[in-house]
Amino acid sequence: MKRRDFVQLTGLGLGGLMLPFPMMGNSVSPEALLEIPITVAQKKQLADVALTTARSLGATYTDVRIGRYLNQSVSTREKRVQGIQSSESFGVGIRVIANGTWGFASTNQVTTEGIDKATKQAVAIAKANSKFQKEPVKLAPVPGYGEVVWNTPIQKNPFEVPVSEKVDLLLNANSEAMKNGANFVNSNLFQVNEQKYFASSDGSYIDQDIHRIWPTFTVSVIDRASGQFKTRDALSAPMGMGYEYMIPKSEDKLQTPFGMMLYRNSYDIVEDAIAAARQAKEKLTAKSVEPGKYDMVLEPNHLGLTIHESVGHPLELDRILGYEANYAGTSFATLDKLKSGTFNYGSKVVNIFADKQQANSLGAVGYDDEGVKSKRWDLIKDGIFVNVQAIRDQAHMIGQKESHGCCYSQSWSDVQFQRMPNVSLAPGKEPYSLAQMIKDVEKGIYIAGRGSYSIDQQRYNFQFGGTVFYEIKNGEIVGMLNDVAYQSNTQEFWNSCVKICDEKDYRLFGSFFDGKGQPSQVSAVSHGSSTSRFNGVNVINTARTI
Repeated sequence: MKRRDFVQLTGLGLGGLMLPFPMMGNSVSPEALLEIPITVAQKKQLADVALTTARSLGATYTDVRIGRYLNQSVSTREKRVQGIQSSESFGVGIRVIANGTWGFASTNQVTTEGIDKATKQAVAIAKANSKFQKEPVKLAPVPGYGEVVWNTPIQKNPFEVPVSEKVDLLLNANSEAMKNGANFVNSNLFQVNEQKYFASSDGSYIDQDIHRIWPTFTVSVIDRASGQFKTRDALSAPMGMGYEYMIPKSEDKLQTPFGMMLYRNSYDIVEDAIAAARQAKEKLTAKSVEPGKYDMVLEPNHLGLTIHESVGHPLELDRILGYEANYAGTSFATLDKLKSGTFNYGSKVVNIFADKQQANSLGAVGYDDEGVKSKRWDLIKDGIFVNVQAIRDQAHMIGQKESHGCCYSQSWSDVQFQRMPNVSLAPGKEPYSLAQMIKDVEKGIYIAGRGSYSIDQQRYNFQFGGTVFYEIKNGEIVGMLNDVAYQSNTQEFWNSCVKICDEKDYRLFGSFFDGKGQPSQVSAVSHGSSTSRFNGVNVINTARTI
């Protein structure tokens, strides 16, 4: 059967449960993803039902989120289509404060009657909970923005691209990888569209259309004589973009001193798959790393995960306060360290900021899920710990007067709470390239791509691997390495940062699946950086011996 016929016949069906992508909602046809169930004017009318009902029942604050969440995934393996699935979830979440206490309810009945019923339930829950709450909720003030619109500035809607075209692209990447030595290839393309309407008793009616896309693959090669196998994952990054990300542009490619191509705001999946096959083959004969102290040269697709775990999570205020202790730990970055104004989180070249407006990032929005306008703020300034991530009912806990705009819910049916914004390392201020950085290293290791990782419950002691590793000797790349992981603690690691490439090297890493909370929710977040050097880091050998 021809693959186009296969796509036509199977539609959206096979293999959905095998995909690593959480497909929330009901399966629909790809064409249904382009339909508009209700207009913005109708959303406002429905939101006003909740606002009016809640006020009549004594609620002092109400917000309404009418959400339509669209997902599509395409999965292939070698010459075969593994699965194509499209899904839609549509409903309303209503949050209120009554008697100084939060209450929340949701419904998939997007009608006047359904919303009225859910609103009454939310108020009842708040009043019931108020019997056990000692301190009333305190919200940082937010202006009413009236009727506003914000859309991800995409050039090409991924859901308008025929599924057959996406399948052809993935299968072409698989084919080219196999021509260059791969034995197995799995490739995937994930697309998300969040259509979110927010209204609140503060006077905001905010309509947002948010897009995200993620192409990825894993290439495997086998040495049948020895029984060894090696893999190399894609060096793509999930992005807050449309299908234009899948159309390679020469100006977005960054050539490395050792022939590997890296990507910024567009991605060449075929070129990367070819390189992956060749590098996976090279891994089969690469030498195992000698443990010891090395200067680490870390590229952004790798460093983003380290930023995520050692800066992003420990600077979440709810984690600092212990709210996440049961699920994913607390934080070494305690409030006394913040209040001191002198805590050295990193060296003087380390400037880390949060930014919900960052172009092409996964976390870019106009307004968060409680109607706060997005912004940028410093977390680490010249190495000093200066701020955290907080939302409206947390700001007063750190003596601040406004939310940072980082409240998020994964769907209309889940209550919104504090989630990590984009957290990024600022590029170096002086012109400085990757080639120059490598020339300045006598004994080091260059790491590209994410790998396995482990970090303790206070986000302090950690170990990180990677995708590919190259040894640096006397300012030159001398060959590939295997079995590399580095160990450190957060403060020691960031204080060992001595040099950061300039903005020409700046790129984004991202995750579709940042988990937090009980019940658990996922969010999508990006981390930007330029290639950075960390001196004297402890490297271990992860090879298993019998």
